[in-house]
Amino acid sequence: PLQEIAVAPLLLALPAVRTATADERPTTPGRRSLAGRLLVATEALRDPRFARTVIYIVRHTEGGALGLVVNIPMGDAPFERALEPFGLEAPPGSGKVRVYYGGPVESQRGFVLHTPDWTGEGTLVINTHFALSEDPKVLQAMARGSGPRRALFCLGYAGWAPGQLDAELGRGSWGIAPADEKLVFVEGPKTKWIEATARRLLDL
Repeated sequence: PLQEIAVAPLLLALPAVRTATADERPTTPGRRSLAGRLLVATEALRDPRFARTVIYIVRHTEGGALGLVVNIPMGDAPFERALEPFGLEAPPGSGKVRVYYGGPVESQRGFVLHTPDWTGEGTLVINTHFALSEDPKVLQAMARGSGPRRALFCLGYAGWAPGQLDAELGRGSWGIAPADEKLVFVEGPKTKWIEATARRLLDL
Protein backbone atom coordinates (compact mmCIF):
# COMPACT_ATOMS: atom_id res chain seq x y z
CA PRO A 1 0.00 0.00 0.00
CA LEU A 2 1.05 3.58 -0.56
CA GLN A 3 2.61 5.23 2.44
CA GLU A 4 2.38 8.86 3.50
CA ILE A 5 5.73 10.45 2.70
CA ALA A 6 7.67 13.55 3.70
CA VAL A 7 8.05 15.98 0.82
CA ALA A 8 9.75 19.00 2.42
CA PRO A 9 11.63 20.89 1.27
CA LEU A 10 9.82 21.03 -2.04
CA LEU A 11 11.98 23.28 -4.15
CA LEU A 12 9.58 24.15 -6.94
CA ALA A 13 12.23 25.79 -9.06
CA LEU A 14 13.84 24.65 -12.26
CA PRO A 15 14.96 27.65 -14.34
CA ALA A 16 16.08 25.36 -17.14
CA VAL A 17 12.49 24.57 -18.09
CA ARG A 18 10.85 27.96 -17.68
CA THR A 19 11.46 29.45 -21.10
CA ALA A 20 13.16 28.49 -24.33
CA THR A 21 16.03 30.77 -25.30
CA ALA A 22 16.70 31.97 -28.80
CA ASP A 23 19.61 29.61 -29.40
CA GLU A 24 17.62 26.48 -28.59
CA ARG A 25 17.08 24.76 -31.90
CA PRO A 26 15.49 21.37 -32.52
CA THR A 27 17.62 18.46 -31.43
CA THR A 28 19.45 17.18 -34.50
CA PRO A 29 18.98 17.68 -38.22
CA GLY A 30 16.08 15.55 -39.38
CA ARG A 31 14.67 14.90 -35.90
CA ARG A 32 11.90 17.05 -34.51
CA SER A 33 11.54 17.93 -30.86
CA LEU A 34 9.73 15.35 -28.77
CA ALA A 35 8.43 17.94 -26.30
CA GLY A 36 4.79 17.19 -25.54
CA ARG A 37 5.12 13.49 -26.34
CA LEU A 38 5.66 10.38 -24.26
CA LEU A 39 8.71 8.18 -24.01
CA VAL A 40 7.76 4.57 -23.33
CA ALA A 41 10.42 2.28 -21.92
CA THR A 42 10.96 -0.86 -24.00
CA GLU A 43 12.33 -4.23 -22.98
CA ALA A 44 15.67 -3.13 -24.47
CA LEU A 45 16.12 -0.49 -21.77
CA ARG A 46 18.55 -1.88 -19.18
CA ASP A 47 18.46 0.91 -16.57
CA PRO A 48 16.33 -0.45 -13.67
CA ARG A 49 15.42 3.09 -12.60
CA PHE A 50 13.34 3.44 -15.75
CA ALA A 51 11.92 -0.06 -16.18
CA ARG A 52 8.38 0.17 -17.60
CA THR A 53 8.28 3.92 -17.20
CA VAL A 54 6.26 6.44 -19.17
CA ILE A 55 7.92 9.85 -19.36
CA TYR A 56 6.28 13.09 -20.47
CA ILE A 57 8.89 15.13 -22.35
CA VAL A 58 8.85 18.76 -21.27
CA ARG A 59 11.86 19.91 -23.26
CA HIS A 60 13.96 18.44 -26.08
CA THR A 61 16.55 20.63 -27.81
CA GLU A 62 20.16 20.49 -28.96
CA GLY A 63 21.06 21.23 -25.35
CA GLY A 64 19.48 18.01 -24.08
CA ALA A 65 16.12 16.81 -22.86
CA LEU A 66 14.04 16.88 -19.69
CA GLY A 67 10.97 14.90 -18.76
CA LEU A 68 8.82 13.66 -15.90
CA VAL A 69 7.97 10.03 -15.12
CA VAL A 70 4.18 9.94 -14.86
CA ASN A 71 3.41 6.36 -13.82
CA ILE A 72 5.22 5.73 -10.52
CA PRO A 73 3.30 7.01 -7.46
CA MET A 74 5.37 7.22 -4.26
CA GLY A 75 2.70 8.05 -1.73
CA ASP A 76 0.37 10.75 -0.43
CA ALA A 77 1.29 13.91 1.46
CA PRO A 78 -1.02 16.40 3.21
CA PHE A 79 -1.29 19.69 1.37
CA GLU A 80 -0.38 21.41 4.66
CA ARG A 81 3.00 19.66 4.73
CA ALA A 82 3.69 20.40 1.08
CA LEU A 83 2.96 24.11 1.52
CA GLU A 84 4.52 24.70 4.94
CA PRO A 85 8.12 25.27 3.71
CA PHE A 86 6.89 28.19 1.61
CA GLY A 87 4.85 29.85 4.33
CA LEU A 88 1.65 29.06 2.44
CA GLU A 89 -1.46 27.74 4.12
CA ALA A 90 -3.92 25.10 3.00
CA PRO A 91 -7.57 25.35 4.04
CA PRO A 92 -8.73 22.95 6.77
CA GLY A 93 -9.75 19.60 5.39
CA SER A 94 -7.94 20.10 2.09
CA GLY A 95 -6.75 16.51 2.15
CA LYS A 96 -3.68 15.06 0.51
CA VAL A 97 -1.87 15.20 -2.80
CA ARG A 98 -0.56 12.12 -4.57
CA VAL A 99 3.20 12.39 -5.08
CA TYR A 100 4.88 10.79 -8.10
CA TYR A 101 8.49 9.84 -8.77
CA GLY A 102 9.42 12.27 -11.52
CA GLY A 103 12.91 10.91 -12.05
CA PRO A 104 16.28 10.37 -10.36
CA VAL A 105 17.68 13.88 -10.83
CA GLU A 106 17.28 16.36 -7.93
CA SER A 107 14.71 14.22 -6.18
CA GLN A 108 13.70 16.94 -3.68
CA ARG A 109 12.59 19.33 -6.41
CA GLY A 110 8.89 19.41 -7.13
CA PHE A 111 7.04 20.02 -10.38
CA VAL A 112 3.36 20.08 -11.23
CA LEU A 113 2.40 18.90 -14.70
CA HIS A 114 -1.13 20.10 -15.34
CA THR A 115 -3.77 21.27 -17.78
CA PRO A 116 -3.20 24.88 -18.91
CA ASP A 117 -6.52 26.18 -17.56
CA TRP A 118 -4.49 27.41 -14.56
CA THR A 119 -1.33 29.48 -14.94
CA GLY A 120 0.85 31.27 -12.43
CA GLU A 121 4.19 33.02 -12.31
CA GLY A 122 6.65 31.15 -14.50
CA THR A 123 4.17 28.56 -15.79
CA LEU A 124 5.46 26.95 -18.97
CA VAL A 125 2.57 26.22 -21.35
CA ILE A 126 3.78 23.30 -23.44
CA ASN A 127 0.74 22.94 -25.70
CA THR A 128 -3.05 23.16 -25.54
CA HIS A 129 -3.28 20.21 -23.13
CA PHE A 130 -0.25 20.45 -20.86
CA ALA A 131 1.63 23.01 -18.80
CA LEU A 132 4.33 22.87 -16.13
CA SER A 133 4.40 25.02 -13.00
CA GLU A 134 7.19 25.51 -10.50
CA ASP A 135 5.45 28.09 -8.33
CA PRO A 136 4.22 26.43 -5.08
CA LYS A 137 1.04 28.50 -5.38
CA VAL A 138 -0.21 25.89 -7.84
CA LEU A 139 -0.33 23.43 -4.92
CA GLN A 140 -2.16 26.00 -2.81
CA ALA A 141 -4.70 26.49 -5.59
CA MET A 142 -5.13 22.71 -5.81
CA ALA A 143 -5.69 22.55 -2.04
CA ARG A 144 -8.38 25.24 -2.36
CA GLY A 145 -10.07 23.50 -5.24
CA SER A 146 -9.28 26.35 -7.60
CA GLY A 147 -6.25 24.82 -9.30
CA PRO A 148 -5.94 23.19 -12.71
CA ARG A 149 -8.60 20.74 -13.80
CA ARG A 150 -6.08 17.92 -13.83
CA ALA A 151 -2.61 17.79 -12.33
CA LEU A 152 0.28 15.49 -11.46
CA PHE A 153 2.74 16.40 -8.68
CA CYS A 154 6.23 14.97 -9.23
CA LEU A 155 9.45 14.95 -7.26
CA GLY A 156 12.63 14.82 -9.32
CA TYR A 157 12.99 14.65 -13.06
CA ALA A 158 14.70 12.71 -15.84
CA GLY A 159 17.40 14.52 -17.77
CA TRP A 160 19.53 13.79 -20.81
CA ALA A 161 22.75 15.45 -21.96
CA PRO A 162 23.06 16.75 -25.54
CA GLY A 163 22.57 13.85 -27.95
CA GLN A 164 22.01 11.29 -25.19
CA LEU A 165 18.29 10.79 -25.74
CA ASP A 166 18.74 10.51 -29.50
CA ALA A 167 21.35 7.79 -28.91
CA GLU A 168 19.00 5.89 -26.59
CA LEU A 169 16.22 6.15 -29.16
CA GLY A 170 18.60 4.79 -31.77
CA ARG A 171 19.31 1.76 -29.57
CA GLY A 172 15.60 1.06 -29.23
CA SER A 173 15.48 1.83 -25.50
CA TRP A 174 12.40 4.03 -25.89
CA GLY A 175 9.28 4.12 -27.95
CA ILE A 176 7.46 7.36 -28.73
CA ALA A 177 3.73 7.77 -28.16
CA PRO A 178 1.25 10.65 -28.31
CA ALA A 179 0.20 12.15 -24.99
CA ASP A 180 -3.34 13.00 -23.96
CA GLU A 181 -4.98 14.04 -20.72
CA LYS A 182 -6.67 10.72 -20.03
CA LEU A 183 -3.50 8.69 -20.39
CA VAL A 184 -1.29 11.05 -18.36
CA PHE A 185 -3.68 12.15 -15.62
CA VAL A 186 -6.45 9.56 -15.32
CA GLU A 187 -5.24 6.05 -16.18
CA GLY A 188 -3.88 3.89 -13.35
CA PRO A 189 -0.09 3.67 -13.01
CA LYS A 190 0.22 0.15 -14.43
CA THR A 191 -2.29 0.84 -17.19
CA LYS A 192 -0.33 3.87 -18.39
CA TRP A 193 2.65 1.80 -19.54
CA ILE A 194 0.44 -0.83 -21.20
CA GLU A 195 -1.65 1.79 -23.00
CA ALA A 196 1.36 3.89 -24.03
CA THR A 197 3.14 0.79 -25.32
CA ALA A 198 0.11 -0.05 -27.46
CA ARG A 199 0.13 3.46 -28.90
CA ARG A 200 3.86 3.85 -29.47
CA LEU A 201 3.99 2.48 -33.02
CA LEU A 202 1.17 4.78 -34.10
CA ASP A 203 3.11 8.02 -33.69
CA LEU A 204 6.74 7.71 -34.73
